[in-house]
Amino acid sequence: MSALGNAPEPQHETGELTVTTATLDDWHQVARWAADEEWNPGRGDTACFHPTDPAGFFVGRRAGRTVSAVSVVNYSDAYAFLGYYLVHPDHRGQGLGLATWRAAVPHAGARTVGLDAVPAQQSTYERAGFTPAYETVRYGGRPAGPGTPSPDAATVPVTGAHLDAVTDYDRRCFPADRPAFVTRWLSAPGHTARAVLRDGALAGYGVIRPARTGHRIGPLFADTPEDAETLFDALAASAGPDAEIFLDIPGPRDAARALATARGLTPRSHTVRMYNGPIPPADQERTFAITSLELG
Repeated sequence: MSALGNAPEPQHETGELTVTTATLDDWHQVARWAADEEWNPGRGDTACFHPTDPAGFFVGRRAGRTVSAVSVVNYSDAYAFLGYYLVHPDHRGQGLGLATWRAAVPHAGARTVGLDAVPAQQSTYERAGFTPAYETVRYGGRPAGPGTPSPDAATVPVTGAHLDAVTDYDRRCFPADRPAFVTRWLSAPGHTARAVLRDGALAGYGVIRPARTGHRIGPLFADTPEDAETLFDALAASAGPDAEIFLDIPGPRDAARALATARGLTPRSHTVRMYNGPIPPADQERTFAITSLELG
């Protein structure tokens, strides 16, 4: 994580555009843009992600109005994630997005940067040095009903007693250690977190949160497909019988797609995960849904 503390706020002038680090209030506005683009962000995502690297959120302003945005969140000395690359619809086609990008990307330094590209922008990112790794597919719908519970696993609400085990598990599945973020994510208003236990040991965890439309599950990490099913059913049940559920599944995860399909969810959209350096290690076999397309 790179938090600049009281260092001077970086400013980059490009014609009439000024790019600065974003305040939390700025980013709430950007999240509304993302909702207008039908990205369906979680309602509390900004409050959870912004403290991870407050210096990694950027907005472009022209004539005092916010017109562009991008986030470059440094999770570790080796890994950063880029998201929320947006220009307000009234200001597109003027090079403002590229200018904002050029001002923000140096924040990552020499880190490998990951991102999830909409298909229409994949070639743009390739020209910037990013290489496709796999597709991520968003599944959504109203679950058809729970499956058969696993006889040797049970889910429990995540409490402080599970925090160390959950953060350790998360580090196996995510390319960087993010204990402070995980702590916020587990306990944020509206979030429901459950863990699956086997013989008293953590075998996975998942979180469901309210989104602009329905609810999103993410992450969903588990040792086995059966554990993932147990977690999915418990999380979906907590949202209510008629709730629409969405989750973002990495392309290589056939077992995750099978789970979503078995519960009656259907593909809604897809993005392309891309990196500009070595793909950081993470346990894909235990990943049944990522935390967020926008922030990793």
